[in-house]
Amino acid sequence: MPAISNYRGITPAISCPFTPDHRIDEPALRKLAAWLAGHEGVVAVMTNGHTGEVFSLTPAERAEVTRIVADELKGRMPVISSIVCEGLADAADHARAAVEAGAVALDVMPPHHWLRFGFTPGHALQYFEAIHKAAPNADLVCHVYPAWTRASYSSQLLADLARLPYLQAFKVGQRDMNKYARDIQAIREADASKAILTCHDEYLLASMVQGVDGALVGFATFIHQLIIDLWNAVKAGDLKKAMAVQAVITPLKDAVYGGGEPTGEAHARMKGGMYLAGVIDDATVRPPTEAPNAKEFEALRAAVKQAGLLKR
Repeated sequence: MPAISNYRGITPAISCPFTPDHRIDEPALRKLAAWLAGHEGVVAVMTNGHTGEVFSLTPAERAEVTRIVADELKGRMPVISSIVCEGLADAADHARAAVEAGAVALDVMPPHHWLRFGFTPGHALQYFEAIHKAAPNADLVCHVYPAWTRASYSSQLLADLARLPYLQAFKVGQRDMNKYARDIQAIREADASKAILTCHDEYLLASMVQGVDGALVGFATFIHQLIIDLWNAVKAGDLKKAMAVQAVITPLKDAVYGGGEPTGEAHARMKGGMYLAGVIDDATVRPPTEAPNAKEFEALRAAVKQAGLLKR
């Protein structure tokens, strides 16, 4: 029995508010989590993703973020926590800490030394197995990295992972639509019960219409209702409505992500947009991530205004 009964829908990867002196802002984090959970269509909240500035957080702080969000959403909505580590023992420690903090599922990012040195399928299978052994009651979510990285999973490996009984969902972000389609087919053929969630924040509509089950995206910590509306239109087969919603999202996407993929500075721009929309009261990011400059901030203001979300 999976720890989360339904991964199908929208899962925001939550941003982590900080105080001006760069501490975790617990009241603001609780407020943001409660606000996200209060919308129909949101099925879970994920902590410690890239949007949550996970690389700026110590292991203890990552567990603390999960504890705060899980405590706030207790009895209302499940919490997923990302595991971002470099080795088996480290991953096991993080998995245990996340579950003790209240996570019921773990999003498994590839170890980042794989980005430099690559890996074998056996490395990946051992990594997932080590995390499962450390947290046997937690579901695992496979976080699929872009095809251009050396941490990209082959279609065959994704099929092998789909057959693992404790792995329940895939967070897919290939940024290559040919491979994206092949990978979806491979996962479906291996085990059609496993949820497939796009994490292509920068082209949501194009990735949603490929036969996925929802989205697990950082962008949903900012504009979750627009993303819910987009997903509902796609599910209903209403392309005209979906295109209209995407037309509202696109200027926001351009202001946050520019012409590229999510980055630390993009997450900082997203915090700026969240501030302008009244979602958070302080857009502080942790160094070395840089806050938006004046030109970027004005672009954010214009995008938030056209979406009818401007509060500041």
